[in-house]
Amino acid sequence: MSQDIQVTDTEKKIAGHISEIIKLLGEDVNRQGLVRTPLRAARALYYATRGYRQDPDAIINQAIFTHDGSRMVVVKDIEFYSLCEHHILPFYGHVSIGYIPHGNTIGLSKLARIVDFFARRLQVQERLTAQICHLVADKLNAEGVIVECTAHHLCMKMRGVEKQDSTTTTVEVDGLFADSAELRSDFFRALGR
Repeated sequence: MSQDIQVTDTEKKIAGHISEIIKLLGEDVNRQGLVRTPLRAARALYYATRGYRQDPDAIINQAIFTHDGSRMVVVKDIEFYSLCEHHILPFYGHVSIGYIPHGNTIGLSKLARIVDFFARRLQVQERLTAQICHLVADKLNAEGVIVECTAHHLCMKMRGVEKQDSTTTTVEVDGLFADSAELRSDFFRALGR
């Protein structure tokens, strides 16, 4: 690892625990290929859970704009990576967000950052979908929000039932989307479903 990379105290502590885990698995942490693995793994885990150390207001950062006129705004196929809180194995996929403005819109990249804010932590897909939906609804005072999340879960692919082709889809709605099948249909049509 380069000498100019700053390592936090937290990353050092995580690396110590990972070193112990590697030993418990039966490996030699002093073996050439593993000497730097505890710190690399600690840095990767710390990065993968950075959502715990972020602030949604700082992410949005004054990117809410006054706008009248759009019936629906849809941003589809925002990729994400998360860690299953049950096995600490990755799950990954795409999130699509639709909302009906109530005088406000948000910078499109901020929706992707909101997805990452909730995905980059120990998570379950159902809660991830709901958290995204309700934060967008709250911050925009939107008339309605709908979020669809489709993901591949390594806890189902590389252990347990080992079903390689399985995906999971979750949908959360808020406001007008909860009451209108027509609006939900419009959203899914916009996604090409």
